[in-house]
Formats: sequence, structure tokens, C-alpha cells
Amino acid sequence: MVRVFVGFFSTKTIQEQVERLKEQTDDFIKGKWVEPQNYHMTFQFIGEVPEEKLMDIIKGVQEVSQRNKPIRVKYRSLGVFPDMDKARVLWIGVSEGADSLRALAKDVSNTNRKYGIKSDGKPFYPHVTICRIKEYDKKKLKNLLKKYENYNFGEDSVDRISIIRSSLTSIGPIYSVLEEFYLNG
Repeated sequence: MVRVFVGFFSTKTIQEQVERLKEQTDDFIKGKWVEPQNYHMTFQFIGEVPEEKLMDIIKGVQEVSQRNKPIRVKYRSLGVFPDMDKARVLWIGVSEGADSLRALAKDVSNTNRKYGIKSDGKPFYPHVTICRIKEYDKKKLKNLLKKYENYNFGEDSVDRISIIRSSLTSIGPIYSVLEEFYLNG
């Protein structure tokens, strides 16, 4: 069995900004910050699949890449999942390009479904996870989100989609790209 998802690794655009955020939140957010090389958007989390199903996923993602063009995105604002009362994930959102990313994620999911590959069923929300929160000061976190409500974290070009293996370890996930396709629709 292989644990996989379909996604896009962000470029270095947001790395410096996140480093500054970490410094500003030292006293009120305790958690595991995502390693910069692991910043990504997940278009479809598939989970554990038998290795023989990988060829179907590859076919599906290749089809999607041939139908879709690169998407220009602007990273803007901070948010948390699931909500302020139970914040577990701190993320950077997407303003420009969000609708196109939703359409791409839907295409990935629908195409993979055609090959018998199911999703986790969660709706796609364009974001890049930057921290898995363990403890936090609610008031200070709320102020941080307000401060960064319309903050520009930079731009990126989502020009490829990858099938990514996720190996869970005690030090965090290890991601490896199994296949990657440029968007050339």
C-alpha cells in the first residue's frame, strides 16, 4: 500500500514571509511548522492505495494536465482550520486564482473517480499549510489573523501537478514525487 495525494509544491515565494511569522508567534503558537520544502497545495487526498492502482492515478492526472493551463495565484491572508476555537492548522490562503484552482481540483477528483479512485470527500479550499498547531493563545492568534487579513505573501504559477507519496514518520511526513505533469491544456 502507498499513501498518496495529488498536489502542487509551492515555490520559494512564501518561505521568507513564513520565517518572519514564526519569529512573531514564538510566544503564543506552539506546534510543528512545516518544512519549507514541504509547502504544498493538495488537490486530492487519496490516502492508502494498492501499488497497482498507481497506474490509474497516473493516467488520470496526465489527462487532467493536458486539459488545464497554468494558473497564476496570489497568496494572501492567514487562516486556521477548523476554526478559532479548535485551531489545529495555520495556513496561507489564495486570493487570485482560487476559482481556477477549485476547478482544477474538481477535475482531478472527477477524473480519478472515473478510474475507481476515491477522495477523502473533503471540499477543496485553496491554501498552503504552514503550521500544525498544538497550543495557542486565542486572543493573540485572532489578532495575528486580523493583522494578516489582506497581507500579500507573494505570487506563484501553478504550472504542474504531482502525484506525491506521503510517508508518515515520527519526525513528520516525508514527501516524494512519484510522477509530475506540466499543465499544458
